[in-house]
Amino acid sequence: MPAVTVENPLTLPRVAAPADARQRSALAVSTAPTGFEGEGFPVRRAFAGIDYKHLDPFIMMDQMGEVEYAPGEPKGTPWHPHRGFETVTYLIDGTFVHQDSHGGGGTINDGDTQWMTAGSGLLHIEAPPESLVMSGGLFHGLQLWVNLPKKDKMMAPRYQDIGGGQVKLLTSSDGGALLRLIAGDIDGHEGPGITHTPITMMHVSLNPGAELTLPWRSDFNALAYGLAGRGTAGPEGRPFRMGQSVVFGAGDSLTIKADATQESRSPNFEVVLLGGQPIREPMMHYGPFVMNTHAELAQAFEDFQAGRLGTIPAAAG
Repeated sequence: MPAVTVENPLTLPRVAAPADARQRSALAVSTAPTGFEGEGFPVRRAFAGIDYKHLDPFIMMDQMGEVEYAPGEPKGTPWHPHRGFETVTYLIDGTFVHQDSHGGGGTINDGDTQWMTAGSGLLHIEAPPESLVMSGGLFHGLQLWVNLPKKDKMMAPRYQDIGGGQVKLLTSSDGGALLRLIAGDIDGHEGPGITHTPITMMHVSLNPGAELTLPWRSDFNALAYGLAGRGTAGPEGRPFRMGQSVVFGAGDSLTIKADATQESRSPNFEVVLLGGQPIREPMMHYGPFVMNTHAELAQAFEDFQAGRLGTIPAAAG
């Protein structure tokens, strides 16, 4: 971890918050419970137990793995429907193949992102390739669900394949942090992801002892999730580590810092930073559907059962 990096971060554009920016406090730290998804791959439910008012427009996020599969063990998900939101799959280690009933799909490897806008609805499948099933190997990634506003929930599905080489690479003022900007804008630098709901998503690697303070849109919320290692969040230095989420309060900037000593298995503190413009509409989430009302959820199930969300392609792999 991770695949997309550079030898000398000091060659990258540097970002820093203005000295007079209002710091966001770390309001709460929560530990993600573990579970299983799809055909049985292990996940951590990053946002479990966090009030939706702090998450909006994000719905949920799963850390998939990190797991070292033996030959024959790699697992994925069977064909299943979605409606009313976007799924963002970011793969840190391993390989995953996506296919959907709308014609989208592809293979993502280390550092790649698949951005699927389900919109009005589709069926899709995510699975390791046959070669990985046969050989086994390391698998680690994230899947994030981003809500769509009511006006966009029934839009036509869309698929984006964001290769790791497209991600905008940035660094902190002293070069102690490497930022991989997947979507959104930070200090005038834009990530490649095209979003309907305005958000920022990045994967940050901090060297031991390094501190990062970023400008952050005051109309966005702010969340951090520890992928590996340990450190602190906010000006008060609230501790968090792998498998824990941080909810930040209001302000114009946010700070995270890596502990001076990290785990032997992960030399750096690896963190996902997320922010988004709250939609502030009723959100009803049940299974694979995210709508505004119970009636719309019922309609989604009815449409799925009637085959109106698409059919599995005849040549499905």
